[in-house]
Amino acid sequence: MHRAAFGECPGLAIASVPADPRSRWLAAVALGGQGRYAAASGLLRDLGHAADPVLAALAASTIASHHRQLGGHASARTLDAAALRALSRPGGGEPADGEVEQAWSDVLLGLAADALGLGRFGEARRLVAAARRRGDPGWRGTIRLGWVCAEIELGSGRPARAVPHAEAAARSAAAAGSIRHRVKSALVLGAAVAVAGDRTRARDLLATARSDAAEHGLLPLVWPCALLLADLEPAEAATHRRSAAEALHTVLRRTDPVGRRLARFSPWVPNPDGLTG
Repeated sequence: MHRAAFGECPGLAIASVPADPRSRWLAAVALGGQGRYAAASGLLRDLGHAADPVLAALAASTIASHHRQLGGHASARTLDAAALRALSRPGGGEPADGEVEQAWSDVLLGLAADALGLGRFGEARRLVAAARRRGDPGWRGTIRLGWVCAEIELGSGRPARAVPHAEAAARSAAAAGSIRHRVKSALVLGAAVAVAGDRTRARDLLATARSDAAEHGLLPLVWPCALLLADLEPAEAATHRRSAAEALHTVLRRTDPVGRRLARFSPWVPNPDGLTG
């Protein structure tokens, strides 16, 4: 399950429900990476009420990340707040192999990403600062910190400041061995360098990221890569938009009704039918 969630097998078919709660969370993370949000939600629902504060927080923040990927930042914020409350419960602050600090990093950076999606840039920066003040976030937290910082600078209209954060995330992802994190880092870096004006490098990064995402079944990363490539390669825009529409259609079919409703009303998620119209 760890190899599927955070390693070299992100496209692994999850054929059964693991008995161990931690393994169920890992399975849900892997399913979410594949865009199988309904199946992931089914595994995470009960874990959100777990007696273990860290597991409860991880479950809530994982569902939040799925809602964010569907453009539901306000819904994600509510879930990340629930994760924060879980970590603040008695017994939620005693580290076990850095696990607590990594959970805190997940939650605080998730809240920062929620704030960013809602246009609250000052709040996002404060939450990033709070995440930095915690202990070692582990490799995942280090990579996500780079993503969020890059996205804050892009949203603030400062692409030149975004690129170093995205570069740092890409280097950390390359060393970590997680294909999903490597692909997402290439997506973030490609977006940053495109806005900064290096269209050739952006095309190379995004084409590789889309190819790797498609190879490993990471459909939530396929469609944004394809849409960015449509802007960078006007002559191939129709092909790229069809690729984006196919990936997005598949993701939405695998999403529960709540997620589909969030995507439908989100300004961040395009109408897949409109991409090919």
